[in-house]
Amino acid sequence: MKEGKLVIFSAPSGAGKTTIVQHLLRQMPQLEFSISATTRQPRGDEQDGKDYYFISLPEFTHRIAKKQFVEFEEVYTGTFYGTLRTEIERIWEKGKTVIFDIDVEGGMHLKRKYGEQALAIFVQPPSLEVLIERLTGRGTDSAEKLQERFAKAEKELNYAPQFDIILKNHDLETACKEAKDLVKNFIGA
Repeated sequence: MKEGKLVIFSAPSGAGKTTIVQHLLRQMPQLEFSISATTRQPRGDEQDGKDYYFISLPEFTHRIAKKQFVEFEEVYTGTFYGTLRTEIERIWEKGKTVIFDIDVEGGMHLKRKYGEQALAIFVQPPSLEVLIERLTGRGTDSAEKLQERFAKAEKELNYAPQFDIILKNHDLETACKEAKDLVKNFIGA
């Protein structure tokens, strides 16, 4: 099994990590996205095997018991997310660097597990107020779900110092350029 590197982007929901990761994937063919497994239902036009691996809760817990996840977490009550070991191996077999768009606790688990093989980047929003505006502006969540996301975001911002790098996302174009430079330096591209 050929081992490679991992680039981890974590942030509270709405900080811009997904946009930055998508930008890097378009710009850098040596990266490949790690598709997470989840027990939640698909949203909008999300597709199984492209956006997520959508699996049932019983199947997810069975895979936990068989130690098939390198990390997993119950992000919201009854909703699990995780990274299958086979997903990382699949990407490394292609000779590519794995890139993650993952919640903060999952990012910390991966960094602890892979150490120097991993670069952990925390995407920091300009402020909690801006984050709340972004999440509210999406129009995809109920008021109850938004409150849950705000509380989680506030807690997650405290993890920033534990990451290798804090990438401030005050301006998306600048953040994307800085992210590309960081990743290129790490993977030696």
